[in-house]
Amino acid sequence: MESPRLPEPIGELELLRWSETLAGIARTGLGFTSNVFERERFEEVLAVAADIQSSIGRTHDPERRVEEWMQSCGSGIAGYVTPKIAVGAVVGNPEGRLLLVRRADSGCWLYPTGWADVGYSSSEVAVKEVLEETGVVCEPIRLIAVLDSLRHGFTSVPTYSLVYLCRATGGVLKAHELECTDVGFFGEDELPSPLAGPAFWSAHAFSSLKGESTDVLFDRPRSPVWGS
Repeated sequence: MESPRLPEPIGELELLRWSETLAGIARTGLGFTSNVFERERFEEVLAVAADIQSSIGRTHDPERRVEEWMQSCGSGIAGYVTPKIAVGAVVGNPEGRLLLVRRADSGCWLYPTGWADVGYSSSEVAVKEVLEETGVVCEPIRLIAVLDSLRHGFTSVPTYSLVYLCRATGGVLKAHELECTDVGFFGEDELPSPLAGPAFWSAHAFSSLKGESTDVLFDRPRSPVWGS
C-alpha cells in the first residue's frame, strides 16, 4: 500500500501573499464599519497577519506592523484596499540590447520601474522613470506585460506592474544617485547577476525588442488559487 503523498511545503512568498490578503480584507472592513465588535475582530485579523509576517522574517515587530496597517486605513471608498500600481519599461537600443539598472534597495538588476504618480498616464510614468533612473530618453511603443509583482518576489508590497516596450531615442547613461548603483545595456547572452526573476520575463522582453509578435504577458489564474 502506497504511503499518502504529503503536500508540498508552503513557501515564504505564499505566506506573504496570504498575510497581505488577510490584512487587506481586515483594513477594508475597518474602512466600511463603525461597529465596535466588528472593528475588534478585524483588528485581531491584522494581528494574525502580522504574526505570519513575523514568522517568515518580513517584520521584527508585529505590533508596529499592525499600527502601520491601521494608520493606512481610510473610510468608505478610500478605505477599500487594492494593490499599488508600478510601471516598468523594457527599453532597447539600436543594437537590440536591454536597458537594466541595479537597484540600490535590493542589489538586484531589473528593467527601470517605479510607482505610478498621480497626474501622469502610465506611459508617461514609464518615460519619466527611465529618464530619472538611467538618463536615457525613450519613446513608449506598446504595453507588453501586466504582472503581479508580489507573486514573483519583485516586492513585498501587493503591486500590479504595467510594463511597456520602449525605444531609446537619446540621453546619456547615468545611474540615479539614490535609487540605482549601476546602469547599462545588455545582450540576451550577457545578462548581469543577480537578476530579478529572469526566468519569467527575459525571453518575453527580448522577443518584444526583436519586433516579434508577442501577446501581453500576464499571470495565469492558479488552480486552486489558495492551494499550497
